[in-house]
Amino acid sequence: MSDRTHDSRTANRRTFSTDTRAIEGLPVRLVIALVVGVASLSVMMGMIGDIDGLAATELDAQPQPEVTTPGEQSIDVAVVDPDGSRVADATVIVRGGSARIDGVVTAETNGEGIATVDVDPELGPNQADGTLTIDVKPPAEGDYVDERGNTEVLVVEE
Repeated sequence: MSDRTHDSRTANRRTFSTDTRAIEGLPVRLVIALVVGVASLSVMMGMIGDIDGLAATELDAQPQPEVTTPGEQSIDVAVVDPDGSRVADATVIVRGGSARIDGVVTAETNGEGIATVDVDPELGPNQADGTLTIDVKPPAEGDYVDERGNTEVLVVEE
């Protein structure tokens, strides 16, 4: 290589490295592209969320009775979708909240969407009330979920 070619490259590098105008508009363009991309993505996600085939249906548990006393008893839990229709083959899970039960009690909903759980809730000393929590494991068929909290059973001292 000739010295002349080498000097020309070195001069170009120095010029480019000291030229601050080369990146002047780049950050603004990147921010605009990012904002447009995020806006487009949110519109597309909104469109996908509106398609009924992809949306999951939230289930809710409706215990009867909702208020009970300590002691051995049965509680009927209806599992319903947002329209109020009962759902069969869902698993109802009852755990002690601030009221105590031995372990975890489970039952599966029948064809009418009702599960019967046998519980023996207890309250601690000087405890006037407590709760039993209910979770639902949706059936395998169907697009059901149970992500929100369900109605709790209130246990009150007689």
